[in-house]
Amino acid sequence: MKKHILYKPTKEDEIGYFAPKTWGFWRSVIASFCIFTIVGHWLEIPYCMFMDYFFGIVADDYAVWTDPWYHPYWVYGFGSVAITFLIEPLKESIVKRRRMLAGALLETFITCVTIAAVLELVIGLMINQPDSTGKYPFWDNSGLPLNIFGQAWLVNDIVIGFVAVIYVWVLYPLVCEGFILLKSERKANLVLAIIVIVFLGCCTASYIQLNFFT
Repeated sequence: MKKHILYKPTKEDEIGYFAPKTWGFWRSVIASFCIFTIVGHWLEIPYCMFMDYFFGIVADDYAVWTDPWYHPYWVYGFGSVAITFLIEPLKESIVKRRRMLAGALLETFITCVTIAAVLELVIGLMINQPDSTGKYPFWDNSGLPLNIFGQAWLVNDIVIGFVAVIYVWVLYPLVCEGFILLKSERKANLVLAIIVIVFLGCCTASYIQLNFFT
């Protein structure tokens, strides 16, 4: 992997982050899981503020408004792992095929939005069918603009695609490069240990808060 934090990246700089046969790859995956389980919680706050302001779809008692900052949102940690294994190799194949990085970036975004929409639609058609009164059991996008058969919602899929692109083009490479810049396996492993310990501390504090103070 080549460092491209301080200069304009080339195609070669965007390839090589998906290396599951190396410990460096798994170290970055573990670190990303821990980091984005917590950071994802923080990012959901502006996302919910945006969605509530423009579409009014976030309940006043939604947990994100009251959960402490250290409360882990597991979906984002597992989501980062899933994106690393599914989108990162796809992104690298697109970069290899495309002549320019701008085209690869755009194709990655369109691909991510399409995958998100298809998954949301398929899952919805499988488990979210309305009952005899027309009420959806889990979510109802039928009244929202740009909905797809009342199940998928293109606005949400675009946001998911944008986040996935930011992750594989910026955030995950930064995690990988951060470990590389340490220039020492021992230091890199020590940093990973610190990240895991802090993460476990957040989980423990969250468990205590939810079970003894609520």
